[in-house]
Amino acid sequence: MDSALRFLTGFQHLLLVALTSIGLVRAVTLGASPASAVALTVAFLGWYVLGVVFSRRRRVHGGAGPGAPASRETERTGRVPGATSGAGSAVLVWLLGLTALWLVLVALSAEFVWVAFSLWLLAGHFLPWRWSVPYALAVLAVVVVAPWHALGVLTVAGVIGPAIGALFALIVSWGQVQLVRYGVERERLIASLVEAQAEAESLHAQLAATQREAGALGERARLSRDIHDTLAQGFSSIVLLARSAEEVTDRTRQRELLRHIQSTASENLHEARRVVASLAPRQLDGATLPTSLRRLLDSFTDQTGIPTDLRLDGQLDALPTALEVALVRTLQGALANVRRHAHATRVVVSLSETTDSVRLDVVDDGIGFDPRAVDSRPHAPEAGGYGLSSTRARLRELGGGLDVESAPGEGTALTAHVPLRAGVAG
Repeated sequence: MDSALRFLTGFQHLLLVALTSIGLVRAVTLGASPASAVALTVAFLGWYVLGVVFSRRRRVHGGAGPGAPASRETERTGRVPGATSGAGSAVLVWLLGLTALWLVLVALSAEFVWVAFSLWLLAGHFLPWRWSVPYALAVLAVVVVAPWHALGVLTVAGVIGPAIGALFALIVSWGQVQLVRYGVERERLIASLVEAQAEAESLHAQLAATQREAGALGERARLSRDIHDTLAQGFSSIVLLARSAEEVTDRTRQRELLRHIQSTASENLHEARRVVASLAPRQLDGATLPTSLRRLLDSFTDQTGIPTDLRLDGQLDALPTALEVALVRTLQGALANVRRHAHATRVVVSLSETTDSVRLDVVDDGIGFDPRAVDSRPHAPEAGGYGLSSTRARLRELGGGLDVESAPGEGTALTAHVPLRAGVAG
């Protein structure tokens, strides 16, 4: 596109010089004063070259002139701005001066009318249509009248030929301006696309940073829940067992409690390693979910002496790992709360599967509590209620939920439910 425009501009320069030279030769041949003809021709071409040089300097600063097919305003509207613009005023002065010198040449010799074709091209480039058409008609009138005045003969060809030339020149110049506009719009489109791509890359980087931050926060929450559901509860069990050992005088019972402390500490050590490695609970190693829950209940009974009962309903041997982990952690938290707060004499756990979900119920006959009071407390371990809130958050991440029914003196029923589809990705 740029090379084609440069070619057209260069061709117009050569065309004007050629037409002016032809006019000079014919004028001198037909008897015009050589000195006057040469002087006026040099003045005409010098004025034209002055405009070309001016336009090139203006183009460096975003201006316009005869050396550039269009200014920035021309690129937008398809024409050169009028006298309200400094660059447009300079172009008009230059074109009017060039036209005045051409009229003097025509007055010297009618052979210079051929230069009118270049003037029509310039008018199409640098004048708006409402001005270029009257200008072209005025130049056409000079082209028709000058030979008629010199030869005394007016022919149809002498009118139609120049008229067609004027129309052709205006169309060519208009087409060139459209090419310039197309090129500018293409450059703007490319620039906007590049800018949009850069903005998209920036947004993508911001999104990636946000996702990394969200992932880090999610991982922190997961680790917090895992530590609370495993290590903290294990340490709590060790503390309770140690206190019981201090109060028991029977050596056999003390040794039994010490074995439980050793077993619980060993399990916590394994859990700590698995939390760091982001693995599933140790209770799930090579075992189905019902077997894992049975292990937890047996361990709970051994440590507390509270009898437990596990009831199963449905096919529960092949559940997704993420779902099994959530339910194991839920039972761990529930048993920890029973150990610390419930003063229960029995715990019943029910695990059931439907076509689209799994449900875990943990019921004890302890002293109960007010769930609304626990929910209103700060979610911190020392304030109480952290286990319920962390368990509820874990289940919600899988699309499930946690319901707690309790009242002072009436025991507690905890229900966890998770859709089967939640564990597919896990």
